[in-house]
Amino acid sequence: MTALARSRARGVQTLALDSPHRRNALSAALVAELTAALTDAGRDTDVRAVVLTHTGTTFSAGADLRDPPDPDALVGLLRTVVELPKPVVARVTGHVRAGGLGLLAACDIAGASTASTFAFTEVRIGVAPAVISLPLLPRTDPRALARLYLTGERFDAAEAARIGLVTAAGDDVDAVLEPVLDGLRRASPQALAETKRLLTARVLEAFDRDAAQLTALSARLFASPQAREGMTAFLERRDPEWVV
Repeated sequence: MTALARSRARGVQTLALDSPHRRNALSAALVAELTAALTDAGRDTDVRAVVLTHTGTTFSAGADLRDPPDPDALVGLLRTVVELPKPVVARVTGHVRAGGLGLLAACDIAGASTASTFAFTEVRIGVAPAVISLPLLPRTDPRALARLYLTGERFDAAEAARIGLVTAAGDDVDAVLEPVLDGLRRASPQALAETKRLLTARVLEAFDRDAAQLTALSARLFASPQAREGMTAFLERRDPEWVV
């Protein structure tokens, strides 16, 4: 059963995470399906840009704790977004948590509604935002990220824009993104591909340098006793044993 809705209009391919009953959590199946859909869009000469959005009230709750993706597969998805020769634009009208923030950071441009909220919740279940740091660290304010990584606290769309996690926020996200999509439709496909290559060079350096180390860290932490306790506590809707 597909967890991804597809549509196209005037050269823009829209891919919508479409598993609202699971808060669009990144399962192994969804990661594989989204990676394949992005790859197809990158090869399609009729596609000028990709919009990545969602159904329901959550863009993505992060990794699906019941069916988590392999860390290497998540790296592959994030790298696919960054390397795609077409601009990828995130359209967010809901909440984003944990691994969903890595997907957001991998996009070239991101618009969020003022109703959206964000949080790096990994530390609260005993793991770290390891793999998603590949696109996040080169693109986001480091002092702000230190606080948000270490505390897991929630923040709003205005703060997300201030620290560089999203490009812009507004009450009407479609109004925010309308001039963006108009600009992309007016741009030469060759120019878009080469300009994106310039903009993503530092991000791809992080992938080349750090991906193996961070996937190993992610796998080690998810297999740890504290992560098992944290994930169990989350699913049981209680505080983990370390909360004081």
